[in-house]
Amino acid sequence: MGSLIINQNLVNDENAKFMMSVCPFGAISYNDGKLDISSACKMCKLCVKKSEGVITYKEDEVKTKIDKELWKGICVYVDHLAGNIHRVTYELIGKAIELSKVTKQPVYALIIGSDLGNSVNKLLHYGVDKVFVYDNPSFKDFTIEPYTAAFCDFIEKVKPSSILVGATNLGRQLAPRVAARRRAGLTADCTVLEMKENTDLVQIRPAFGGNIMAQIVSPDTRPQFCTVRYKVFNEPMPTDDAKGEIINLELNEKKMKSNIDVISYTDKPKDIDIAESDVIVAIGRGAMNENMREMAAELADLLGGTLACTRPLVESAVLDAKHQIGLSGRTVKPKFIICLGISGSVQFAAGMKASDCIVAINTDSSAAIFDVAHYGIVGDINEIVPQLISKIKEGRANV
Repeated sequence: MGSLIINQNLVNDENAKFMMSVCPFGAISYNDGKLDISSACKMCKLCVKKSEGVITYKEDEVKTKIDKELWKGICVYVDHLAGNIHRVTYELIGKAIELSKVTKQPVYALIIGSDLGNSVNKLLHYGVDKVFVYDNPSFKDFTIEPYTAAFCDFIEKVKPSSILVGATNLGRQLAPRVAARRRAGLTADCTVLEMKENTDLVQIRPAFGGNIMAQIVSPDTRPQFCTVRYKVFNEPMPTDDAKGEIINLELNEKKMKSNIDVISYTDKPKDIDIAESDVIVAIGRGAMNENMREMAAELADLLGGTLACTRPLVESAVLDAKHQIGLSGRTVKPKFIICLGISGSVQFAAGMKASDCIVAINTDSSAAIFDVAHYGIVGDINEIVPQLISKIKEGRANV
């Protein structure tokens, strides 16, 4: 990290006014001849580039440098409910194995729970080198304090260099708490992960409202934490043979105590989950009118798929948030997705660009959606979609 330094002796009315206009976050103010930067600053450093020395950036000195040789391995936290492993775990294991090829370091899996025998055996079919297991009746229900204690205990004993956690409801609670306790960096909702030979994990995600792709590195802390959504990476196929070592770990009984008592569980009613759909018809701002929505829903039904949308339709209360694709919605990876009237913002594209086949229809030939689409049609969706529906019905009638 670093800090911005204002050279007040260089400040005058003219350059102060210019600095205030430059800041995209309104973080710079000028009162009584003094320039000031508020907590609204996002450290984009645009003011440093434009100020001609009025504002400078100073990198903080690292008081204690980390010995990276003491931290080895890439760990995947196993997200599960009553032993049923969430599929994001397998996707992260596949990515961890890919990253490990750069550093030639082992891949670990960490699982915390009760009666985990079957779950542990499944993990051995996905190529991990070691599975670290905290299996105790006290871990039967997820409670944040003992799970955090076990996670930190694992870090103390094993010292993994990087830790990948699924961005599930559970993972989003656990990862930040453990990272904060370890005073380590954490990047949420990564869309790309790369590894340097010195074991620094490059964590890439959209930033500033999706206008840029930020590359985040934590070179001075270990372990490096990141969370990744389901469907961002590919899930590897399990092998026939079980390989890897199982290592059982124990936690001090005092650390297993929790201030939370789980009284009961209530199963959530099954609802639409666009992340699990193989076919999606997605509509954007250009398809907001009721007639177009009805045609899109009909097209989705004919294709045996699900209707989805972009953020503006949710904000306008046209569709429910459970239909939204993007970093502020769901990440999807269907076999086929057709995008109707969608411009293709970074936020939306990051949530669906891994789809097997992307078809985009838009009147704007320069729309960003065409950069990620496999097939593009420049035209009016009000003319094209009815023709698609008609052709599908005609084809079915002739079968």
